[in-house]
Amino acid sequence: MSRVKLGRGAHASAFGALLLACLASLARSPGVAVASRAPSDTPGTLNVDTPGPSEVDPSLALASIDDEVKDAIADGKMPGAVVVVGRRDRVLFRRAYGFRQLQPERARMTIDTLFDLASLTKPVATATSVMVLAEEGRLGLDDSIAKHVPECAAGGKRAITLRHLLLHTSGLPADTPEDDFEHGRDEAIRRICNVPLRAAPGAKSIYSDVGFVLLEEVVRRVTSEELPVFARRTIFAPLGMIDTDYVPPEPRRRRAAWTELVDGTWRAGVVHDPRAFRLGGVAGHAGLFSTADDLARYARTLLAGGQVDGRRVLTERSVAAMIAPEDVPGGVRALGWQVESTWKGAGLSPRAVGHFGFTGTALWVDPDKDLFTVVLTNRVHPDGTGDAKPLVSRINTIAAEAVGLPVDREEALR
Repeated sequence: MSRVKLGRGAHASAFGALLLACLASLARSPGVAVASRAPSDTPGTLNVDTPGPSEVDPSLALASIDDEVKDAIADGKMPGAVVVVGRRDRVLFRRAYGFRQLQPERARMTIDTLFDLASLTKPVATATSVMVLAEEGRLGLDDSIAKHVPECAAGGKRAITLRHLLLHTSGLPADTPEDDFEHGRDEAIRRICNVPLRAAPGAKSIYSDVGFVLLEEVVRRVTSEELPVFARRTIFAPLGMIDTDYVPPEPRRRRAAWTELVDGTWRAGVVHDPRAFRLGGVAGHAGLFSTADDLARYARTLLAGGQVDGRRVLTERSVAAMIAPEDVPGGVRALGWQVESTWKGAGLSPRAVGHFGFTGTALWVDPDKDLFTVVLTNRVHPDGTGDAKPLVSRINTIAAEAVGLPVDREEALR
């Protein structure tokens, strides 16, 4: 099969034609307001902050994301969303859609909307903190949990390693009763350490929230710092993730996406997860809040081997270890990450890693394609019946098709 090579002039001509076609398509699309700050009461309307030169690259076929998000909003899957797609060195697509609040009154979604990340807390805060400590030599991934939390030495748990916890192969149950978290962190840890194992460590995959509560406790005991303090000091602040933290202060809560009505009070800027809520909003499995822009910086950091804009938080070796696919019983995982998922989408490479959050959040990073997607929704607002995973799958597919071949193969074919 022969390949046709385009000269510089032909490339420029093709790019110009595609650019004009994309802009014309956007102009014809109903409900789309390009570079508009005016709020709208129409569900599914696209809210676009004025884009900078690196925010939207019309040469990539990403415009169809607009229709996918608008359709999901119109179908009642979520009231709104923020989507960012990019590579290690730039953002390709960055838009907000719909509303961050529907009841008791509407408020439009904006690029800087703050989201309850739910289980995205696991990789972004907890697993990354563990990798920082491993890189510093303050713990080993194959350390027994009992080395750092001696209460967990009994009942076969001495065989549990930090790696087991990160890969969800510890044998611990998915969770424990909410009442176990009513009496403070120390009592919660004691009760988790006393719960019977569901399987021998390493023998079965059981996605476990309480395993990441134990990892949080490891970070706390090794550093003598609470997880939010350590993660902010060693990860979020160095990377310029200015809106990423636990327990957002009042000014930041005002731009939070609303979740559900609980005990007569709307949750907005207050953690949705019931166990993290009982722990004061701070837990290893949930509780982190962030924005799409901050998560884009984090994703770019992974793609660039541990640094972004000259700010490094991990070595390339540590990042490679963190996102390397590992065989586990019944599938493949990475340290703190999913690798296989029904909702991963088509076109991402086998080395792509990601995670979903119960509130409707998702982050996927593909090192082979030099690609990341951030999809943040408040799908649990107002009544907990929404569903963001099909939308994430479609956006991942669109993004993977848009960037085409893996980066190294692209370079080889030029």
